[in-house]
Amino acid sequence: MCVTALPLLLLLLLHLPLSAWAARPPRVYLSYRDLMESRTARSFSFGFNTSDYRILLLDQDQDRMYVGSRDYVLSLDLGNINREPLIIHWPAPLNRHKECLMAGRGRADECNNYLRLIQPLNRTHLYACGTGAYLPQCALIYRGWRSEDYVFRIVSGSLESGKGKCPYDPKQENMATVIDGVLYAGVQVDYMGTDSAIFRTMGHTPPIRTEQYDSRWLNDPVFVGSLAVSESSFREDDKLYILFRERSLEGENGPAVLSRIARVCLNDEGGMRSLVGKWTSFLKARLVCSVIGQDGVETLFDQLRDVFIQQTQDKQNPLIYGVFTTLGSVFRGSAVCVYSLADVRAVFNGPFAHKEGHGYQMTAYTGKTPYPRPGACAGGFSVAGIRSSRHFGEDVLRFVRTHPLMNSAVYPVNRRPLLLLSDASYTYTSIAVDTVPAADGEYTVLFLGTDRGTVQKVMILPRGPEETEGLILEEVEVFRVPSPVKNIRISSKRHQLYISSAVGLTQLSLHRCAGYGDSCADCCLARDPYCAWDGRGCVRYTPSTTRRSRRQDVRHGDPMRQCRGYNMQVDRGVSEQLQIGVEGGSVFLQCDTRSPLESVTWLLQRDGSQQRKEVRLPVMEGGAVLRSVQTRDAGVYTCLGTENGFRRSRGRVRLGVLPQDLLEKLTATPTLTPLPAHCPPPRKPRPALPQPDRN
Repeated sequence: MCVTALPLLLLLLLHLPLSAWAARPPRVYLSYRDLMESRTARSFSFGFNTSDYRILLLDQDQDRMYVGSRDYVLSLDLGNINREPLIIHWPAPLNRHKECLMAGRGRADECNNYLRLIQPLNRTHLYACGTGAYLPQCALIYRGWRSEDYVFRIVSGSLESGKGKCPYDPKQENMATVIDGVLYAGVQVDYMGTDSAIFRTMGHTPPIRTEQYDSRWLNDPVFVGSLAVSESSFREDDKLYILFRERSLEGENGPAVLSRIARVCLNDEGGMRSLVGKWTSFLKARLVCSVIGQDGVETLFDQLRDVFIQQTQDKQNPLIYGVFTTLGSVFRGSAVCVYSLADVRAVFNGPFAHKEGHGYQMTAYTGKTPYPRPGACAGGFSVAGIRSSRHFGEDVLRFVRTHPLMNSAVYPVNRRPLLLLSDASYTYTSIAVDTVPAADGEYTVLFLGTDRGTVQKVMILPRGPEETEGLILEEVEVFRVPSPVKNIRISSKRHQLYISSAVGLTQLSLHRCAGYGDSCADCCLARDPYCAWDGRGCVRYTPSTTRRSRRQDVRHGDPMRQCRGYNMQVDRGVSEQLQIGVEGGSVFLQCDTRSPLESVTWLLQRDGSQQRKEVRLPVMEGGAVLRSVQTRDAGVYTCLGTENGFRRSRGRVRLGVLPQDLLEKLTATPTLTPLPAHCPPPRKPRPALPQPDRN
């Protein structure tokens, strides 16, 4: 299998099935104005001069959402983000702001306090950190026991340094999570951004970090996300997985950036003589999202942008959804890949990567691996006899220091993307995932943010044991001023999305069922697992055995089977329109289709004929055009829309054609004969005198 560099991507498209690269249009597209008129969204309006609404933290127990922006921390109501927000103003100190400006850092408003970390520390407090005008600072925030307490303030005297917890530069991405009062952060540690590390600070455990200035461990990383997992009945086996992308060291011909997944043990205490204060359990592996062509050539999506962790019934094996894009500007593409944590473990239990031979290429390590296996957790299932990482032998620590990379890569489920986007002018930036119960099973729905400020709702439809299809149900503009989506958070409990960008924050319902149409057929063809026909309209579907009139068919979308008794509504509102054309001129025949997925067919019943025949017309948005109309074109034109095999009338026009010679007679100006010169002009009639009332 050959791995190609990005400049060859355009050539590789020839080797891929066309259907795999086709970006289908959304069934419904809503502008920002249409979205607000639907009353299914709210836009958060912040009256102060702030921006960069990047950090979102949902607390569904207290029914609050915490937002970090420039100089402000917000506490918003999950039910209505505009209802009495609680606000903390947290600017950088004035003297620090001036020092930052003097250092030349004020060209793009860097000399402010950009919130980059908000994590729950316990039931009553949050831990928050900001860039502090290139001098990171952190503090405790008291939020009360309940949302009804209506308190939100920085704890007096809790300000402390944020080094190793929060980046200096607001443009740098970071990762942070608090587990049992301990903070784990992937961050740039220094002012110049040259020292990147995965840090553990706070709590009862000693501080630990990755090896400093060692490109084998981290090489200019961009941190994306993390997840903590209990991997066995031994608590000592608990691990943290970190997802990021970094510059490649695997070879000269590979891409410049690769996506990674790394892991560390939560109980790691560092080494005794070697790796003191460093991770002894740090390992990393490549995360591959790619498409394999018919000739075996692999097209890569190497830029990991966002991840979503979906819990499953097996708590030890959640699914990892990742959004990837291509590298460079030659070709723009996006993909969504899904990974099983069981596959990730198999790679970490496999061979280590080792540089040897001519050119020091990466190969599988074939020498003797020390015991206990490098990367294992002290006191865990496989290392029960050693209670602390400080007791690991020097041979184990030396191996960990020089061999942090696994030889095998982690491939997605079924070894191909779940969703692919290639021929669009935009890319995906963020993701949230929901599992939706429907009448015919459970379905996965993806909510994907784009760099043009929209959110797409994509339903994943199973097509076989290993085949799926992505149906774009809708796309909505979520910001008044278009801006790339930074974060998406989902509340399945409230059926709401929360979307942030540099310019604003929007709360969005997961469903807009009425927007699909006012007939059972429209509702069924939409194939939205959130929606069903209840006999009167397209409404939210709720699992229940009492409402037997609900009609829903997500898997097949067949109105003929599901809408018996309601199919008469498919022609509701379709009346015959009269239209007059002029011979030799053009006529526009209107045909309104609700879905861009409908194919349009025109039938003509000519005047004096009893038969309808299909005619080919130049189709335009909203109808078709007849150019150079002739008298023989008069008749009744019927527009038929076909979607998923279901055909229905979408418009009917009776066209009359006016002959050109008749039009000339009707529009001709009458000729006036001039009076002789000796004849006086006619007198104007005198106005009639009023007559007396004879009654």
